[in-house]
Amino acid sequence: MTGRRLIVGAGALGALLSAQWQAAGLPAVLVARGAALDVIRERGVTVRRPRGDETVRVDVVGSIDEAEPAEGDSVVLAVKAQDAEQALAAIAWRPLSGGGAVADLPVVTLQNGLSAEAIAARRSAAVVGVSVGIAASHLRPGEVVSPSWPTIGVARVGAATVEGAPLVEAVREDLARAGFAASLVDDIAATKRRKLLGNLRNVVEVFAVDAEERDAATDALRREAEALFARLDLAVAPAEQGFLPIDDVPGHVPGRLSTWQSLERGTSVESDYLVGDLVLLARQAGGTVPLAEALQRALGILAARGDRPGSVPLPAEVAHATRTGVAS
Repeated sequence: MTGRRLIVGAGALGALLSAQWQAAGLPAVLVARGAALDVIRERGVTVRRPRGDETVRVDVVGSIDEAEPAEGDSVVLAVKAQDAEQALAAIAWRPLSGGGAVADLPVVTLQNGLSAEAIAARRSAAVVGVSVGIAASHLRPGEVVSPSWPTIGVARVGAATVEGAPLVEAVREDLARAGFAASLVDDIAATKRRKLLGNLRNVVEVFAVDAEERDAATDALRREAEALFARLDLAVAPAEQGFLPIDDVPGHVPGRLSTWQSLERGTSVESDYLVGDLVLLARQAGGTVPLAEALQRALGILAARGDRPGSVPLPAEVAHATRTGVAS
């Protein structure tokens, strides 16, 4: 990329990327809001690592207009999947310095689920999708726990539109310089379907389950999703071997995934774009996915009430499938 990376969203991934790119000497601007903006503007981004805490001063602004976007810049969409539409709608038609609109810039999508690339392509021609795996957690504004070092995550990069294809190597290189094990894939949609299968534990672990129940429910939900993809003849990338090494960070409780973290912070959850994407695919094809539907509904209600993770049991349909191995 020749210009600046305009990172929209200051959660775990956006804040971590801004710190990593700053350290690598790549021009980047973090677009934050609320408490995150206040904290980062005052103190910078604090990254808690196995080797010790590090606070990095980054270029942070409160709006895309304040960043003064220009031709040559790119938008790095780092919000959660449920916030992608609103975030892009708010910035797409803002003016560029020298003429044009933000929608004319390339967009790099980092979201879980299957919807972000289509949301971006509605307004922007050049879209590059990235399937990201990080062990980072984010429970306080401006602070990220990143327990993997020196490789901080994995990233699979692919073109989501024809116009995005010439940019994929530059995006891969950017992510590699940020500390990711980054590689190119031919079919980013198939890669994101594989990632979605891996993300299904997110929507199970927030219920009152022990490890055995969590794993059994996740397996049942995954089988349902795999069967749906097969019925619809949707390609799924092969499972990858290997793992991301994770070390201890003092005071950090490992293993809590993004949906759990969102509930703990009292923010919106991405279940409508995890199991919800499965529900949408099934309904568009005239079918159902009972386990995904039950979990989407239960988790949505849980979040709407502001309940804490671990406060309610699994939905009855999922508990039944966990015991019997089949959906009710």
